Amino acid sequence: MPRIPGQIDARKSAAILQAASDLFVEKGAQASMAEIARRAGVSKQTLYNRFPTKTDIGRALAAQRSDAVTAPLKSGAAPEDVLTAIAETLITKVCHEGKGASLRGVALMSPEAPDLARAIYDAGPGESVRRIAAWLAEQDRLGRLSVPDPAAAAEMFAGMVLGHGHLRAVLGLPHPDADDAPARARETARRFIRAFAPDQPAEFGPLAGSA
Repeated sequence: MPRIPGQIDARKSAAILQAASDLFVEKGAQASMAEIARRAGVSKQTLYNRFPTKTDIGRALAAQRSDAVTAPLKSGAAPEDVLTAIAETLITKVCHEGKGASLRGVALMSPEAPDLARAIYDAGPGESVRRIAAWLAEQDRLGRLSVPDPAAAAEMFAGMVLGHGHLRAVLGLPHPDADDAPARARETARRFIRAFAPDQPAEFGPLAGSA
């Protein structure tokens, strides 16, 4: 049975991204395009046709994660269910054993390749926060939540979900709640929803002392 060209291209791109992810963990910014192509089992020309630079590869890897994290925003589910799903994905991707290797890889490469680190942040965590902020703004418009500053609230939500999860992951330490991700995710979503419920007093909205 003949293979469909689109499927072949998708498999090659997936192989490239997996190879790059592994090499970034192992070598940081020192990973070369030639090494990535070799490990992916593709020619250098194929690699450059899809991803001209390591920055393009890093951006694509980060975008994959952002898409996975924010997919529940399109579900049309109740706010608590949407936030629970996002929280569980974040905990699973960041806090489970072995998931911190990619974070360490980015941390290692950032001093040597700040443009690559910035691209990874902007296309990954930064984009996730922007999408959550846009969703929160829409919930505010619909009257489901009261969120005067959606961008700040989105960052607050991510912080509530992960706690020291990022730091533990980078250091290779286990997360105490990693094996109970569904319960932690649900509890975090409930507390966040309670804090930004439309009928809450003013102190749950803008930061105290803000004009």
